Amino acid sequence: MGDPAQLRHIAVEGPIGAGKTTLAQRLGRHLGARVLLEQPEANPFLERFYRDRTRYALATQLCFLLQRAAQVAELSQLDLFRHQVVTDFLIDKDALFARLTLSDEELKLYRTIHGHIAPSAPPPDLVIYLQARAETLAARVARRADPIEAGMSEAYLRALAESYAGFFHQYDAAPVLIVNSEHLNPISRDEDLQLLLERIRAMRGRREYFNVGS
Repeated sequence: MGDPAQLRHIAVEGPIGAGKTTLAQRLGRHLGARVLLEQPEANPFLERFYRDRTRYALATQLCFLLQRAAQVAELSQLDLFRHQVVTDFLIDKDALFARLTLSDEELKLYRTIHGHIAPSAPPPDLVIYLQARAETLAARVARRADPIEAGMSEAYLRALAESYAGFFHQYDAAPVLIVNSEHLNPISRDEDLQLLLERIRAMRGRREYFNVGS
């Protein structure tokens, strides 16, 4: 894979509670890169969705689709040959949430709208996919006590983690480093961040795993 500082676009992904946003910010600071983040707080339907998924799933998903279109437009305006960027999202993962949250009829409608307005963007140079058990995700979400996430259930987090695993089992548009974040904390521990950077440098294949024991 080579020097992480030479990768033009690094995307950090994973289910809610995996630590993707904080890691993206930490990597951005370390690499001196531009950081482009999702903005869940800007989605007015999200808090209601966590409390009543059936009623608010479509509105929530469409709002994120419009937000993603704006983010891709911003990303496309960056000169990635001059400015490295780290994101906490992967454009392709919208379909993951749509299949998980929408009814069959809503999914048909969403796919029609998606086909008309979905942005296209080149794949990142590297995806860092953070994994964790549903119990760990739930504990992290509870610890940060975000009011928007108050209605989120562990069952939803488990289904989300399984959906991410299925998505990345088939994803081949970019190299992927699958990181077990149960015992690796590159967010708070400098030595773990260095371990992660060294693992990226050592990558030779398009899909590799990084697992640190307890």
